[in-house]
Amino acid sequence: MTDRSGQVWDELVELMGEIERDWGREARAMPTADERAEARIFALNSLQHALEFWSQADPARPWFYRWFSPTKKLLGDNPDAIYYGSVIDPERDYVIRGNLAGAVYTSFTVEVGTAGGGMSKALGATLNDDEIKVGSDGSYELHLSQNPQPDNWLALTPESGSVTTRHYFEWDRPAATDPNMHVPLSIEPTVDPGPPPIPDDEACALGLQRVITFLRSVTVDWPTGPRDIPLDWVSSEPNRFTNPPLDEGNRAIGYAAADNAYRSTRYELGPDEALEIRGRFPNCRFANVVLNNRFIQTPPYRQRRVSLNRRQTVLEPDGSFRMILAHRDPGVPNWLDTAGAPTGTVFWRYLLPDEQPTQLETQVLSVDDL
Repeated sequence: MTDRSGQVWDELVELMGEIERDWGREARAMPTADERAEARIFALNSLQHALEFWSQADPARPWFYRWFSPTKKLLGDNPDAIYYGSVIDPERDYVIRGNLAGAVYTSFTVEVGTAGGGMSKALGATLNDDEIKVGSDGSYELHLSQNPQPDNWLALTPESGSVTTRHYFEWDRPAATDPNMHVPLSIEPTVDPGPPPIPDDEACALGLQRVITFLRSVTVDWPTGPRDIPLDWVSSEPNRFTNPPLDEGNRAIGYAAADNAYRSTRYELGPDEALEIRGRFPNCRFANVVLNNRFIQTPPYRQRRVSLNRRQTVLEPDGSFRMILAHRDPGVPNWLDTAGAPTGTVFWRYLLPDEQPTQLETQVLSVDDL
């Protein structure tokens, strides 16, 4: 007798071995034990998320799961934000209820192509708090359906598979480090499906298959680079930023935010080198800079300053800023701690900017000369 769930369990075990072998490919460019260990930690975080989010996903009885935490990072986590996600069935109608809870920005995005654990292929409908009728107490109610609704409508299409939420905070400390942080949020179908059945062999197999699908999509099926697609805001030159015109990009990038203008470059620094970044914040709803590794994960941020939002940034007398990436404390304001990583990614978010950001100017300096 062969259990279907047992077969899929074995497939998950086989995938773990395939992932391990994949790290050794020359195209992955991970020749050292520490680099491969970083990859395994990323795979563990991805498996953790897949098990939490996908193993018992039920679009008939949806639930908002928190995407990221200081110990679960993937797909470009942000220390200043709380994210949630839920699976949905585009043939059903739903109601989302929640509260802004003091966030400087709240949004909801329908992900396309995520049914069954697949990677988001593009952004569907989006709503931010400027586009939602919000009560005086910060409460709101959204309607999800294929049929148009008069207010607070998040449109579904046959390709809709999940909903992602974003709640940004500009605090003195990263909001994601607060263990008591809670954003009121719920999602319910408009037609009650009744209580679920006890999971059987087939249900277990389907859950494991969704875990496999997601885990594979962010590991062995992932491009050789974390964003190996042409993006004008990603610099091809280390330690330098591009400054493309504002547009309505991002919608073709799964799990991106439609309202963000991004800037990104790879930093490369020797043991005693620092990267100086000078610029100005544009007029926008929220802005921050975050350090990432090659897997778009933040370094440990509970004890290290690996990001800076506007509130945390010390400005120059003329309103500009000077930030310093370095492996050790240079003794000047706005230090971004690389945690000793000789290379990584510097990732900017400008949320709902109403003016073109200025060019970010950079130079590599000696830490001792700062």
